[in-house]
Amino acid sequence: MAKRLKPINYTSREFNSIRRDLENYAKRYYPNTYKDFNEASFGSLMLDTVSYVGDVLSFYLDYQVNESFLDSAVEYNNVVRLARQFGFKISPSPSSYGTLTFYIEVPTTLSIGGAPDLNYAPTLKAGSQFSSIGGGTYSLLEDVDFSDTSNLVVAGVINSSTNQPKTYIIRAQGQVVSGRLTTQEVDVAEFQRFLKVQLATDKVAEVISVMDSEGHEYFEVDNLAQNIVYKAIQNNSGDRENAPSILKALPVARRYTVEYEGDRSFLQFGYGSDSELLTQSIADPSEVVLQLHGRNYITDKEFDPTKLINSDKFGIAPANTTLTVVYRINTTQDVNAAVDSITEVGGANFKFSNAGALNSATRADVKNSLELTNEVPIVGDISLPSSEEIKQRVMSYFAAQNRAVTIEDYRTLTYAMPAQFGSIKRCAPARDFSEFKRNLNLYVISEDVSTGKLIRSNPTLKSNLKTWLAQYKMINDTIDILDARIVNFGVEYVIMSDRDVNRYTVLNNANLALRSHFSAVADIGEPIYITDIYKVLQKVPGIIDVLYVNMVEKAGGNYSEFSYDMDAALSPDGRFIEAERDVVFELKYPDIDIKGSVQ
Repeated sequence: MAKRLKPINYTSREFNSIRRDLENYAKRYYPNTYKDFNEASFGSLMLDTVSYVGDVLSFYLDYQVNESFLDSAVEYNNVVRLARQFGFKISPSPSSYGTLTFYIEVPTTLSIGGAPDLNYAPTLKAGSQFSSIGGGTYSLLEDVDFSDTSNLVVAGVINSSTNQPKTYIIRAQGQVVSGRLTTQEVDVAEFQRFLKVQLATDKVAEVISVMDSEGHEYFEVDNLAQNIVYKAIQNNSGDRENAPSILKALPVARRYTVEYEGDRSFLQFGYGSDSELLTQSIADPSEVVLQLHGRNYITDKEFDPTKLINSDKFGIAPANTTLTVVYRINTTQDVNAAVDSITEVGGANFKFSNAGALNSATRADVKNSLELTNEVPIVGDISLPSSEEIKQRVMSYFAAQNRAVTIEDYRTLTYAMPAQFGSIKRCAPARDFSEFKRNLNLYVISEDVSTGKLIRSNPTLKSNLKTWLAQYKMINDTIDILDARIVNFGVEYVIMSDRDVNRYTVLNNANLALRSHFSAVADIGEPIYITDIYKVLQKVPGIIDVLYVNMVEKAGGNYSEFSYDMDAALSPDGRFIEAERDVVFELKYPDIDIKGSVQ
């Protein structure tokens, strides 16, 4: 007669339960075969060994399943990989943007008393590099023309006898980005589908250009299925003052994406080969329509832009060539710069309009006279977001579907702006009810990573953000990028401690608990919940009761210049302090701004 098996208990997942089930199984079905279950027996050793293996396998099975889903993943690298599946990319080395002010000294048209000789006013070329006191490197993003008549010109050296200027000082400004340019050559052998090339340097901030030895340029795209890029073309028409560049749609067969795995960066190319790229591969957009299977006709209303390149197979992968890759890396952990901290010339590239006709010694003096500084801080959010921040941003980013319709869409797209344009720490979009049109006020704030404190976003970063959002917003929406108001505060409290504990220890633990509670950066418009402070203090061992909690305004001096009436903002029930929609609360100095006493 066949033995009747007892149903398996699949809920036994850890060591003790697995061992208990194995022992019961042996006693039930092999009662006469093995009876020695003493802890020192060989049978006990085998049960422990099998239970150990089962426990380990169960743990790793649960771990792998949890790490396969965005909402349950814990490991930071896994969260980043899952985010990439939703099209959300995180650069391991975000950049900071800002504006530098340059000064050069030029001679006069006459020996004494003449006008500035603008023939000696050069153009400082894009790519010139400068450094800060902290060791950071910054690259010029645009040409700076010192001969531009809009520049400020003041007298330089004055002749003591005639009181007439011998030289003039010209002031000009240009945008810079943190990071140092690096060039890498990569030898590519035979054709390989979906070629993947690793960059030699970790923590790459941005890939500038990719060229092969035949002179072909490769373009970076968000995904390999995208075969259209937009390129800025110089505007030579009469309205170039208001629109210096023309945005042109350019079909590209040679393209790549930048993939990040931890601190490493890779160039990912497509499927097609160069031999499959037809001479007449770019079709006329007016003749491209969507081919519908099952119909014996096509309409003129169904345009398919993916058909602009007939031979497209996720782009052309390079083969039998040498790639020259130019990319930018940040040389320090802190790429922010305080006011007047960028003063060193690392490598200035000048161009004179008619250099052959100018005195070489005077040209050298003009070059050597270059001085620079940053009149405003260069800031950006260079601290990487936490796992929970990534999860929330990814879910919102996926829901936005590359368009800005709702308030949440604007918030999501703000955080999704590419790192090379700078980054916002916190943002809060809000409808402007004072306007009759569809106007939005987007309040933003940045972080000074060197101190960990909140700071205003600089004009360049805000300009980049406005340009970024312009491609997603509704056609009749208008956006104003505004600074959020930083309101600093302090916490005062009185607690009652147990008589059997050291009150000073209890007080120190209470201060540490409040510091931890306020360590995260608050959202713009987020209130301060006084009830949460009570909850935090009541969880501290040794505290019997919380007698008093008060929020104190901190303004002026080393604090924010904005004052805020805490009493007026207190809710009628005393549960929270309301924040206006452009206010962000910050406990700036927790060591001195958290004050407590024990009764």
